[in-house]
Amino acid sequence: MQREEFESYLNTLLKPEQIKDFCPNGLQVQGSAVIKKVITGVTATQALIEQAIAEKADALVVHHGFFWKNESYVIRGMKHNRIKALLTNNINLFAYHLPLDIHPSLGNNAQLAKLFSIDNVAPLEVGNELSVAVRGDFSTPLLPQQLEQRINQQLNRACMHIAAPSNKAIKTVAWCSGGGQGYIELAAEQGIDAFISGEVSEQTTHVAREMDIHFYCAGHHATERYGAKALAAHFNQHLPVEAKFIDIDNPA
Repeated sequence: MQREEFESYLNTLLKPEQIKDFCPNGLQVQGSAVIKKVITGVTATQALIEQAIAEKADALVVHHGFFWKNESYVIRGMKHNRIKALLTNNINLFAYHLPLDIHPSLGNNAQLAKLFSIDNVAPLEVGNELSVAVRGDFSTPLLPQQLEQRINQQLNRACMHIAAPSNKAIKTVAWCSGGGQGYIELAAEQGIDAFISGEVSEQTTHVAREMDIHFYCAGHHATERYGAKALAAHFNQHLPVEAKFIDIDNPA
């Protein structure tokens, strides 16, 4: 598959032009003109790049790439080593940040809904179909401990649970993969029973306690593995390439 064909397919699939982001989405580092093998992953770390080299990949597709807003323009140290490895081995780097969070079927939030068995998924930000945070409900209300167990089991890690003072059962839930803890207040204002995200801030605890909403911190990396994994499966099904998801463990 030609690089331009692959890039066009990704842009049509993920529609990066729809949403303002903190980094460029699409092809970030140019490599081979022909793409036969693709590795997907969460972050373009040195470890993932080395895995792509070992797999003789022509392209790497990630959620967290390079060139973030307010990041230094200088290519030295860690960034130099990563980019040099890509260029030396002729590997294309494609990155899709928010577009991969919000995709209605392959996105991180959509994949979490499947993992946690959440129904009736809708934007948390009313009237914004591209809302980075979403909401839904469970067919049968869960006890707070039951939701904690489900998150732990599905993500294979121990989440942090800040309980609502009323310890209410959970019928409605909102969530945002990665660093989306700031949406908890909006969820509480809508009377939602629980909010799940990948990170926690100092003020998150106070919001949960004072606005009577359960909060679950499930890990930034852990909540953003599944979009990249779904992309690999999608490529294998729909494109003339071999694709493989590689998870580089990250406890954060």
